[in-house]
Amino acid sequence: DVRALFCHTCGKILPCRELDPFLRLGLKPDYDLDPAELERQYIGFQRRFHPDRFATQTAREKAYSLSHATAVNDAYEALESPLSRARRLLEMRGHPVHDAAETMAHPELLASVMEMREALAGAEGGTELAAIAAEFEASLAGCVAALATAFATGGLDSAADLTVRLSFLEKLAGEARARARAATA
Repeated sequence: DVRALFCHTCGKILPCRELDPFLRLGLKPDYDLDPAELERQYIGFQRRFHPDRFATQTAREKAYSLSHATAVNDAYEALESPLSRARRLLEMRGHPVHDAAETMAHPELLASVMEMREALAGAEGGTELAAIAAEFEASLAGCVAALATAFATGGLDSAADLTVRLSFLEKLAGEARARARAATA
């Protein structure tokens, strides 16, 4: 069994294998994950593989424990972020996203991003920056919701386009948040 983590006969920890992040955390490969369930699974697997639990074991078992714990951390990071989760799902479904090529194929996305960037660059004062940051956050939330719908309906082309859009929105929202914080500091 590729998911076996411990030997069924002796109970010893097995070497860490390559698994997709959903399988590693025992989750169904869906975009619309329950954050609480993701957190529960992550904590459960981290407890199971924490190196302290293997402190009295052999060097090999300690190394296996560390590699499992690292893989669990990586899986959690991949699934916690809506952007990373979308990229992973698209890759798993044979539809990887290449930002530069995807962006060039959608001039309306480029125009939209340029407008948003100009609005951010022209914003002055904490109030205006906070309003733009809130607008960007709303766009970000809308994009995440649209991605959930695209994945649920099997619209991989749409999901790929939305993933590229989400990539830009995350950058812009992060810049807006940082500028708004700096303006109020």
